[in-house]
Amino acid sequence: MSKTIALSGTNKGIISVTKLDEPYGPGSATVASIGISLDGNTHNPEWKVHIPLENIDEVIKALQELK
Repeated sequence: MSKTIALSGTNKGIISVTKLDEPYGPGSATVASIGISLDGNTHNPEWKVHIPLENIDEVIKALQELK
């Protein structure tokens, strides 16, 4: 699963959201990878965070509270 979202306030910027299986080698837990690229490069974002799937609901709740 992968999704790309236009980054508000930029000309070419994007937010990419991808599910990565075993990102740290065999047996490592699946994560959601969220990247920010100001030049639209989905494969090499300037900023990236990996969130374990077990934490997704809590992170979504915290983000919604920011609104």
